[in-house]
Amino acid sequence: HVQLGESGGGLVQPGGSLRLSCVASGNIFRIVAMSWYRQVPGEECELVASINAGHAINYADSVRGRFTISRSNAENTVYLQMNSLKPDDTAIYYCNTRAYVSTLQWGDYWGQGTQVTVSS
Repeated sequence: HVQLGESGGGLVQPGGSLRLSCVASGNIFRIVAMSWYRQVPGEECELVASINAGHAINYADSVRGRFTISRSNAENTVYLQMNSLKPDDTAIYYCNTRAYVSTLQWGDYWGQGTQVTVSS
């Protein structure tokens, strides 16, 4: 099926920056969209940003103007550039892709998550 490999999380001070990367591999026929979600323990998972095959982009209000999502279609890769980070951005960040594995069969696939901690 489809595997997602994330990288780029870590510890950063408030006001700092991090860049997350996610590569999709496996039996991919066509990717519909790639997204980043985040979750704080005990809270619901939140959509951070998404980008579809036509590069239409959607951001959560809490990150608009600070985060930038981008995508390399040729490499099945999605990036999340996070600037002006705040302690409230601390969470586990998950990569998600909605992809077709054949002309008719599609699914939602998730990465293992990467921890982002914003603290002084």
